[in-house]
Amino acid sequence: MTPQEMAETHAAAFTQSRPWTASEFAGLAAGRFTHVLGNKSAFAVFQVIGDEAELLTIATHPDHQRQGLARALMQSWQARAAELGARRAVLDVAADNAAAIALYQSCGYARCGLRRAYYRPPGADNVDAIVMERTLPRRKPSDSETNWSKSG
Repeated sequence: MTPQEMAETHAAAFTQSRPWTASEFAGLAAGRFTHVLGNKSAFAVFQVIGDEAELLTIATHPDHQRQGLARALMQSWQARAAELGARRAVLDVAADNAAAIALYQSCGYARCGLRRAYYRPPGADNVDAIVMERTLPRRKPSDSETNWSKSG
């Protein structure tokens, strides 16, 4: 998925706020800790640093909403983050985004903080960001990590 495709999907999905640009996505994708999952229909961008993962954005194109894509991406990015060593996942969401809050709660997230007037939608009042977190399940070691023998 190209940065331009991400920007187009993001713009279609986030009509009430400033969408991220292709150059912003390119900069993120070039980051050492950043990961992207998905396609033009829906994608997630997240970072894993140490034992913490952060969902930076998740977007579903309006033509593909209400099909379970965001829920599947939530499961995928969290599983990948756990594989990379993350034990805790965090995200923030606009306080007026009831659909996203419901999705995150159904995925096991709980509120852990508030960022006052964090989002600044064009031509509208600032909106608080709710910070949410959850513990990620421990990754099970692969066969190659557990099935080894000592020669000698």
